[in-house]
Amino acid sequence: MLLRHTPKEISERKALTINPAKTCQPVGAMYAALGIHRCLPHSHGSQGCCAYHRSALTRHYAEPIMASTSSFTEGASVFGGQSNMLESIQNIFALYDPDIIAVNTTCLSEVIGDDLKQIINRAMGDNKIPPGKTVMYASTPSFKGSHVTGYANMLSAIVQNFAVATGTRNDAITILPSFIEPSDMSEIKHIAEEMGIKYIMYPDTSDVVNAPMDGKFHMYPKGGTTKELIRQSGDSRRAIALGRVGVFPAAQLLDTKCKVKTDILDLPIGITATDTFVDTLRKIAGVTVPESINDERGRLVDVLCDKAQYVYGKKVSLMGDPDTLFGLAQFCKDAGMQVLHVVTGTPAGAKWDRRVKELLGDGTIVKSGAQADLFYLHQLMQNDKPDLLFGNTYCKYIARDMDIPLIRTAFPIYDRMGHSYFPITGYRGGLHLLIKVLDAFMDRQDRDAPEEKFELVM
Repeated sequence: MLLRHTPKEISERKALTINPAKTCQPVGAMYAALGIHRCLPHSHGSQGCCAYHRSALTRHYAEPIMASTSSFTEGASVFGGQSNMLESIQNIFALYDPDIIAVNTTCLSEVIGDDLKQIINRAMGDNKIPPGKTVMYASTPSFKGSHVTGYANMLSAIVQNFAVATGTRNDAITILPSFIEPSDMSEIKHIAEEMGIKYIMYPDTSDVVNAPMDGKFHMYPKGGTTKELIRQSGDSRRAIALGRVGVFPAAQLLDTKCKVKTDILDLPIGITATDTFVDTLRKIAGVTVPESINDERGRLVDVLCDKAQYVYGKKVSLMGDPDTLFGLAQFCKDAGMQVLHVVTGTPAGAKWDRRVKELLGDGTIVKSGAQADLFYLHQLMQNDKPDLLFGNTYCKYIARDMDIPLIRTAFPIYDRMGHSYFPITGYRGGLHLLIKVLDAFMDRQDRDAPEEKFELVM
């Protein structure tokens, strides 16, 4: 029966989340840390917490995720985890030799009240941190926020610890992407490189969680942004934040700490948002858009024109992370689709809700935060059934119950491959996403068509 017991009648809930549309902060913090070269994420809590965080990322990327833990036992849970943390730092540098240990807290260490700043200073005083090495931390309790806010907190910690303004500007543009796939990070770099722009991007998980198999184990894959480049971002002539919920705190910090003026843009998903990103790069760098980028845009527009009849007017529901959702909403609007519902478990805030409403109109139901769960989304869809659902793997139960196709676009995706290798950002990513949508609708048409209307050429 799966989710067929979900009632159609919607009742007000204030203190209960059913089937949350998010995961916890440390997962996002760990993912951001993996985007820094030779950085080892460290979970300050129990082994079970760290096992879950690693498992979520390993299952999503189908790659081994390296991370350590303070391994709290009963004693540490009662008296605090300082001794565990100090011993961990000493062991990690002795055994695994990272350049950076990026510590994220857990519910347990937050409730105990462990003072990570004091503990790290104590480790420095005790000479447990080798010269040239860094231990940093971000506060990421799982009882609030989501994996997106955890990512945002760790990204802010990266800026706080490494970005330095020397007073001499360089000619690089710093790009800060929100929580997106490594394939999307590669696509953003591809656009900047095609335009001949010098850039610094972090975090960058490409070639880390989608690294090629070469038959050898790499504790630290070749990808990730180096400490030196992050330090130089404090002198960059301008910064671009791609996303708002997952990047804004770090962008604001880079501006206030290093006086790097930052343009806050939406993730470049679809034609409109990618146009804005490319045009912003063009203006800041003072370059012309190369023919290769125009060609990529032209191919996306061409396919959209060729097959517009299969997507125009279709009704869709969206679930996922707020920055990605806004990009998907823009993509759907570009394609002439009607967005019925937009739901995210991340507490994106009233401003985000208003922006989505302004983009899509009052006819779209928008909800974010703890009560914006998959149970609520299922109820909405029962009252106004869409033709298509965008969401993560957990949405497959709703899609099956509603008998509609699901486009897997959010985190986590446990049951399909490709998201790590094929982007949805940029013009090429937009083309990939559009084809996935077209395939879903055309497969459905083939499945449902009566024999007299079953066509070879559609």
